[in-house]
Amino acid sequence: MSASLFDPVRLGALELANRVVMAPMTRSRAGGGDAPTAMNVDYYRQRASAGLIITEGVQPSANGKGYCRSPGLYSAAQVAGWRAVTAAVHAEGGRIVAQIMHCGRIGSHHNKEPGTETVAPSAIRAKGQMYSDAAGMVDFDLPRALRTDEIPAVVEEYRHATRCAMEAGFDGVELHCTSGYLPAQFLSTGTNQRDDAYGGSLQNRIRFPLEVLAAMGEAAGFDRVGMRICPGNPFNDLHDDNPRETFAALLDAVRPLALAYLHVIRFPAPDLDVVELAARHFGRPLLVNDNDNGKSGDKALASGEADALSFGRAFIGNPDLVRRLREGLPLAGFDVKTLYSPGPQGYTDYPPAP
Repeated sequence: MSASLFDPVRLGALELANRVVMAPMTRSRAGGGDAPTAMNVDYYRQRASAGLIITEGVQPSANGKGYCRSPGLYSAAQVAGWRAVTAAVHAEGGRIVAQIMHCGRIGSHHNKEPGTETVAPSAIRAKGQMYSDAAGMVDFDLPRALRTDEIPAVVEEYRHATRCAMEAGFDGVELHCTSGYLPAQFLSTGTNQRDDAYGGSLQNRIRFPLEVLAAMGEAAGFDRVGMRICPGNPFNDLHDDNPRETFAALLDAVRPLALAYLHVIRFPAPDLDVVELAARHFGRPLLVNDNDNGKSGDKALASGEADALSFGRAFIGNPDLVRRLREGLPLAGFDVKTLYSPGPQGYTDYPPAP
């Protein structure tokens, strides 16, 4: 029997009331100390009808921060702020997991606390710029290459953030393993030029994300851990000589862990069907980020290609997206100018359908 967006589904230990998942989206609304505020509580509560909410990327340490006003998940104040978020979502019957995102070389000292630094597998500056409240558009920092003996401590940052997530009441965690951030930097030949146990050969390049997943799984239970990938995505100056080979090896190694799900972004990479690659080397469950209208997504569910679908920007202007999709109501747009601006405008002021 084929599934629809509105059927329940189980992803590992996660019981979802429907298959409409809110994808992680950076919104740059954290408060002091990179902790969530009442405004963040309201934003996530409004969208709790999703079968699952995946939060915006949260840094597991001060060094892991990339973007201005992004939230963390390593201090007591941050745990307290997120606990209010998860309580609000659960009160509405929703489920929520925290996406852990160490930005690695995609960072600027203008967005970081004093005494922190930008680190990466290799000392290669990313091409491009990012926004900072302090200085406007700025170049990415030249990162410092992590020493071999420092890498276990970075893995521990992910373990600690996962423990903090569980303490804050999250239903699980997701590893951000794409978009040019730290795990993808270790995976990719263009950003990893190491000659130690974490670089060079393919097996060495997949070692860091595997160690991170092991740490997260030990802290939360592997059936509460997901991973997000997008092989071939060049975002944030990322390049790999053979993404098919790299991710096939990674997923073959990940498969025995029996994660809650694999979150795949469908990306038009040449000669690479990322969903087919994921199904072949990871298996199920698969959460697919395909589009924002639900039509072709329904086909993916009906064909058995996906177990659930994630929607990104459609959730910005449509806090009641599940209802709108179910009842065939028109989708509202959103204000691009307020995607990352501070304050409630363009964040918590989008109304539900009448």
